[in-house]
Amino acid sequence: MKSKVLVVDDDPLVADTLRLIFQKRGYDCRASYSGKDALACAEDFPPELLLCDITMPMMDGLEVATSIARKLPGCRVLLLTGHYTNLIPAHKCARSLKAPNRVMVKPALPEELLQQAHTLLHMEF
Repeated sequence: MKSKVLVVDDDPLVADTLRLIFQKRGYDCRASYSGKDALACAEDFPPELLLCDITMPMMDGLEVATSIARKLPGCRVLLLTGHYTNLIPAHKCARSLKAPNRVMVKPALPEELLQQAHTLLHMEF
C-alpha cells in the first residue's frame, strides 16, 4: 500500500512539483496551497506524512502541523523553510509533536526530501 503524503505550500509551483516528485516515487500524494485547504484535505485524505512549508499567509505551517498532528497523532511531519529566522520556532514546534518529524531548509534537493520522508515513515515511536 502506498504511503499518503500531503504537501502544503502557498506557492502552487512548489507544491505541485513536490507532489509530482513524490508521486513518481510511488507515494499517494496530494497538494494544498494554504493552511485552511490542508486541514480540509487531511479530513478526506489522512496523511501519514505532512510535508509543509512554514511561511504562509493566514495560517502558517507550524499551525497546520500542530493542528494535523493533534487530529492524526501518527502523522509524521517534515517542515520546510526558506527563512533561517523560522528555524528556532520550527524546532520548538517539532519537539512538541509526538510523531517523528524533521525540519529542513529550502531549497532542498529532491533526493534529500525523499530520503527524509522515507526515514520518517519507517521510524518507530
